[in-house]
Amino acid sequence: MIITVDIGNTNIKIGLFADNGKLCNSFKMSTDVKRTSDEYVALLLQLLTYNHIDVGSVTGAILSSVIPQLDYTFTNVIQHVFGVRPLVVGVGVKTGLAIRYEFPKELGSDRIITCVAAEKQYGAPFVVVDFGTATTFNAVNDKREFVGGAITLGLKATMESLARCTAKLPSVELETPSKVTAQSTRKAIQSGVIYGAVGQIKYIVERIKRELGLEKLQVIATGGMAHLVADIEPIFDHIDRELSLKGLYEIYRLNTEK
Repeated sequence: MIITVDIGNTNIKIGLFADNGKLCNSFKMSTDVKRTSDEYVALLLQLLTYNHIDVGSVTGAILSSVIPQLDYTFTNVIQHVFGVRPLVVGVGVKTGLAIRYEFPKELGSDRIITCVAAEKQYGAPFVVVDFGTATTFNAVNDKREFVGGAITLGLKATMESLARCTAKLPSVELETPSKVTAQSTRKAIQSGVIYGAVGQIKYIVERIKRELGLEKLQVIATGGMAHLVADIEPIFDHIDRELSLKGLYEIYRLNTEK
């Protein structure tokens, strides 16, 4: 099996793929830069045991990270647990996509791995809307070129920012009210954040379509909050929550197969 590790700002997603490319298991742990390698080893072993996974069955590994402090930590964790050195996604790693970006070293690997999976599974052209700590828009044209996108604050982070940066607004749960015109402060916050995000996503996607001259651009969503938007407006052609793990597997295969 191949283990894929996607280190995000909030969660670390881990997937295990069989030799035929099937995703057999996936699980998450919270991201914490203060944890030591030993702590991550213990937590990972617990998750593997709970999911009845034999560490000896893992023959390869790949890692994507948006937190540089954890690159070295998780490289050591994977080597210690599985006895293999992970391929780390970065400049110089083959992805199958041409990168058309002004400063490629600034481009987060999390944005590329989802596009790799989307191109493999759904074909280009498309835009991937990834709902994480930040919400990112990542466009690939009909020539299989990554041509950029947009980044904005994620839904949960927006809720937290409102509560943290204002004196009287409370922290509320992320639920969709029945209407935009809310009659309580709690529902007004929910309305503004969620319905506001829907309008933002629709506008940005339409602008990307016009700028690329691709009206038939597929819109693909990933991340845990995608359903909140999809329940309000039929913006997305596909929703795939495991896109990042699938992309990592494809990149591993591309860089290791002879």
